[in-house]
Amino acid sequence: MPTPNASYSITMRLHYPNRIGMFSQIAAAISDAGGDVGAIDIVHVSSSDMERDVTVNAADDEHANRIVERIRQVPDVTVVNFSDRTFLRHLGGKIEVRGKIPVKTRDDLTMAYTPGVARVSMAIHRDPSAAFNLTVKGNTVAIVTDGSAVLGLGDIGPEAAMPVMEGKALLFKEFGEVDAFPICLATKDVDEIVRTVQLLAPTFGGINLEDIAAPRCFAVEERLRELLDIPVFHDDQHGTAIVVLAALLNALRITRKELADSTVVVAGVGAAGVAVTRMLLSAGAKDVIGVDSLGAIYAGRVENMNSVKQWYADNTNRRRRQGKLPEVIAGADAFIGVSQPGVLTSADVKRMARDPIVFALANPVPEISPEEAAPYVRVMATGRSDYPNQINNVLAFPGVFRGALDCRAREITQDMKFAAARAISELIRPEELGPDYIIPTVFDRRVAPAVADAIADVATRTGVARRERPRAFAS
Repeated sequence: MPTPNASYSITMRLHYPNRIGMFSQIAAAISDAGGDVGAIDIVHVSSSDMERDVTVNAADDEHANRIVERIRQVPDVTVVNFSDRTFLRHLGGKIEVRGKIPVKTRDDLTMAYTPGVARVSMAIHRDPSAAFNLTVKGNTVAIVTDGSAVLGLGDIGPEAAMPVMEGKALLFKEFGEVDAFPICLATKDVDEIVRTVQLLAPTFGGINLEDIAAPRCFAVEERLRELLDIPVFHDDQHGTAIVVLAALLNALRITRKELADSTVVVAGVGAAGVAVTRMLLSAGAKDVIGVDSLGAIYAGRVENMNSVKQWYADNTNRRRRQGKLPEVIAGADAFIGVSQPGVLTSADVKRMARDPIVFALANPVPEISPEEAAPYVRVMATGRSDYPNQINNVLAFPGVFRGALDCRAREITQDMKFAAARAISELIRPEELGPDYIIPTVFDRRVAPAVADAIADVATRTGVARRERPRAFAS
């Protein structure tokens, strides 16, 4: 069973007699059911009875229901009601639009709206670039999805994708001071997606593509990069690649290996797997082997191939190794999983080279559990927050866009992404580096400023920026 965590937490309102030992029975019942007790708040107390709100972390929905049923079996305890804390957080949505200036007087109205606003509109008409200063454009990003590859849920549609995109917008604001807004499109047609984003682009300073299935996502990004003069960034690809490279560089330091001399197996050659591979190659990797459901990708393979996999075959697996994952992982120095739960076994890890590195990033259930891998692996990372070394894109995208917006970059180049990865990696000082600390936590407030600085510096140096960055990012 997965570890109990806050994403499946419930709050139960419990009513019971106010006598010694009652709550210990409740706590024992929760423990028996495998729950993890959190907050305990008194709602009402008298000499005869007690009412408390008890928050408990569960592993999944079924587990939460089992905990509630177990509590109901405790004599004299009534479960008045219980609520799912995650659903409560989403009531009414997680983001909103607020005004930045007051409209309290006639003068306020005259300057914020008509007639004063007409002068500002005409200034932008004369010089469209003034929109970066005089409107929200200079600090606003569109989060664009078709809902076809949402988290590990798959093709769930644009409406169901909204909570995820809202969450992304919340993280943009919290960690990068970037205003972002969800754009969930009711189409999976590449031409329609591209044309829609092109039409919306004047409003935004950047485009973050999100949860668009491969190989469609590659075509959408490539065409938008050609059409638009603002950054287009597919976070599932490039955000993942930036953070994976940052973590891998530090993991290799622990194992005293060089990327150029290491064999890296990538399980999953969709959007994330391809972007991770491109990043590894640009960073100096020489021996990368990609594996899909049929096995290794190699030059000459004809089954289940497309243009993206053909690029993969032409640029990786220099020894043309063939076979399923258990075969090609033999002797590998690192495994990077961006695929499905359970595809890697402890027997596979035992066949890897000395001091194996395993990044099992399928979420919420990884390719191999840290508990199963622990006896055989030197460095382990997952996409989960309840284990050390969480590979989380929030380490990348807020700072990437903060830096790009600040210098008004036209695009986000491979050199900029590589610089971002280096910046994240170097935040871990040599004396801090260890198997359980190869990447900063998502709440490390140094990360976004460091990434923003790296992005803006490279953009300015390479001519991608349209202005010098006007100020240091305030964390």
